[in-house]
Amino acid sequence: MNISEAISASAVAGLAERRLDWRHKAMPASANGTTHADFLAAKHTLADLQTPLLTLDAAALRANADRLAEWCDRHGVLLAPHGKTTMSPQLWTEQLNRGAWGITLANFAQLRVAREFGVRNLQLANSLTDPHAIQWVASQPADTTILSWIDSLGTVDVINQTLTGSDAVLDVLVELGAHGGRTGARGVDAALDVARAISASPNLRLVGVSGYEGSLAHTADDAGLAAVRGYLAQMGLLHEGLLAEGLYGSSEVILTAGGSAYFDDVVSVLSPYISSGSGYRVDLMIRSGAYIIHDDGFYRGISPFSREGDQPFTAGMHGWARVVSQTEPGLAILDAGKRDLPFDEGLPEPQFIGPVLGGAMTPLIGAEIISVNDQHSFMTYDSNTTIVRPGDVVRLGLSHPCTAFDKWTVIPVLAGGASAEATGDHTVVDLIHTFF
Repeated sequence: MNISEAISASAVAGLAERRLDWRHKAMPASANGTTHADFLAAKHTLADLQTPLLTLDAAALRANADRLAEWCDRHGVLLAPHGKTTMSPQLWTEQLNRGAWGITLANFAQLRVAREFGVRNLQLANSLTDPHAIQWVASQPADTTILSWIDSLGTVDVINQTLTGSDAVLDVLVELGAHGGRTGARGVDAALDVARAISASPNLRLVGVSGYEGSLAHTADDAGLAAVRGYLAQMGLLHEGLLAEGLYGSSEVILTAGGSAYFDDVVSVLSPYISSGSGYRVDLMIRSGAYIIHDDGFYRGISPFSREGDQPFTAGMHGWARVVSQTEPGLAILDAGKRDLPFDEGLPEPQFIGPVLGGAMTPLIGAEIISVNDQHSFMTYDSNTTIVRPGDVVRLGLSHPCTAFDKWTVIPVLAGGASAEATGDHTVVDLIHTFF
């Protein structure tokens, strides 16, 4: 790998030589033994695939990636997209090629995947408490940056004990939490105590403040936004306290927050702290991950761009399921369930129906998924206005990309996947490999 690369282009390109087989449930039996590259060269279409199925929309992915990259550039903030959403080096490449600082990840296993594909700038949005992980991070080459978070004196102790006698120095951010939230020191005073311990450690260097506002709200109503903004203001106060006490161990400081739901509020509250004077360069970094995929559920409703009504993201993933049973009026059983499609942030949304996969489809008005089992979905519909037969195919809108991708090792990308009409281009233009 050329050290100037943000990710190893050769490692990512090597995925095209992987062979498809029975382990890739999205792939038809006829593709068994062919390489990824050969499959694409054959110009397969949606009609050649099988249900249940998850597909991506190439046009939507490009538009979403471009949209947030442009927004970050315009607002002068860094982007370190959360790679745990897709765990796909191919999609990470798209984000990095558009100027992302690096990739954020959630745990040690995910860090190892990213390093295997040569990602050089990494952020662990978590605390290092596993001695094996601590030693591994400490052993990474000098041209690799790995930031991690610390929210307690106990974590400082674990790292100090693990690295006793080592000259390794880990770059860390003190994480601010809130009562009722997830991780993070409970309050500014507690976070300052943690920062003082970091500053006193020979194996740690404090380079910023981190937090996750999304654990404090799940809506964009007044109460939810007030909770988010109040928390972000506390992050700003913590940063001011660290400056006042001289606790930062670097002249380059990062303030990081922001998933895919409230990144506009992050920038609104924390961008005044961006600076390059007073002896410190302070950058603001958001970590949105789901944006590149987006959805027809949770993020459609809460995304800042949806709320603003200005160039919203486009849903870039869809489920496809076949009717396997229709023995009761107004009820159809589909062949996709919890092992195929996300269900934790809302059930799939029936959108279109047609007699064959990849053919013309008509809108499904009033249909609803009311329940999902491991391998089945229960779809109700008005039997007076809608005809549903065994073998029919339903396109489903989905909610929450983070729990969609983990169910698939290979995901086909359609050129015009967002179009359900016969005129849509359903050519398979890529195969996305995931590593969960």
